[in-house]
Amino acid sequence: MQFTDFSKLDLQRLPSPCFVVDEVAIERNLRILRQVADASGAKVLAALKAFSMWRLGPLIAGYLSGTCASGLHEARLGREHYGGEVHVFSAAYSEADLLEILEIADHVVFNSCSQWRRFQKCATAVQARRTGLAFGLRINPEHSEGTVPIYDPCAPGSRLGIPLSQLDEAALDGISGLHFHTLCEQDFPPLQRTLAALEKRFGHLLGRMEWVNFGGGHHITRPGYQVDDLITCVRDFSRRHGVQVYIEPGEAVAIGSGVLVAQVLDTAWNRLPQAILDTSATCHMPDVLEMPYRPDIVGAQEAGVLPHTYRLGGLTCLAGDVIGDYSFAAPLEVGQRLIFSDMAHYTMVKTSTFNGTRLPAIALWNSQTDALEVIKEFGYEAFKCRLS
Repeated sequence: MQFTDFSKLDLQRLPSPCFVVDEVAIERNLRILRQVADASGAKVLAALKAFSMWRLGPLIAGYLSGTCASGLHEARLGREHYGGEVHVFSAAYSEADLLEILEIADHVVFNSCSQWRRFQKCATAVQARRTGLAFGLRINPEHSEGTVPIYDPCAPGSRLGIPLSQLDEAALDGISGLHFHTLCEQDFPPLQRTLAALEKRFGHLLGRMEWVNFGGGHHITRPGYQVDDLITCVRDFSRRHGVQVYIEPGEAVAIGSGVLVAQVLDTAWNRLPQAILDTSATCHMPDVLEMPYRPDIVGAQEAGVLPHTYRLGGLTCLAGDVIGDYSFAAPLEVGQRLIFSDMAHYTMVKTSTFNGTRLPAIALWNSQTDALEVIKEFGYEAFKCRLS
């Protein structure tokens, strides 16, 4: 999925490897999310776990209500660079982290009644000074919509969210909201089914709440998403239960907006032609191995479709550092640049320096004006400083 024609970008202006984000495409997504917020009454937060390019914080702040974070460091990034509300959820908090979070967050969501009880006294003490601070619990509707088990937060035995059988309603004193999350890259019908399950199990509690967070995974900015249905649903849910609805898309902020540019380092042969790139699945696009999925490459097709098929691999020692098999119209050449599509979300936030592999540079491009800025490049110090 790509909204920008990156073939118009002169790749020789870039270092390699390099993540390139089109600010025009980001703003396109933000406009859609703002329209949903205005029409539905929902507050939309940018999930930093998916896309944390804080250089665009001021742009995002102009459209959305704030950010959601998975811990202290993302919360600080949201507060320092994005403005608006800062919401935090973590599977568990250390006392040291939580004390800092309480000073900068607007909503803090706990994953268990025991954590809420443990920290309730210190949390409410801070709330007495910071009157806008609110607390919530993450609940587990025990309703799975995920198609990949590793990304299904409601899979049997999940550690995420409180199932109804484990929710002590006596612990709700001081809790003003509920949070749930079931989706991953999905459209509206799975959310509709989730809400039915939520109301069946937890509906008796909703009248006691001031807000409900629908979590993330909503592919709102994808072509074909049922935006009008979402708007109607949020309006109805909010009126029916008297709550403020939050949604926190991450991928929808950055979908179709960025690429990873890489270079061919060598070609070889072992049962089929091989090409080694200066990028890596394990270091630079780990979802290729974890999910798994096969990223698109501009100008390439599935194996065997075009005359020249190659297995593309990374430069690390991991035998499984393989991106996939692709076919090309002409033989690949050393030094040739390749463009991996839709690489803005869940890439920069997941990179590693395994084997001392160089992290991709980060660049911001404007597809309308052709203005290009290489914002950051990484070298030896980025690797060394992570170690001791």
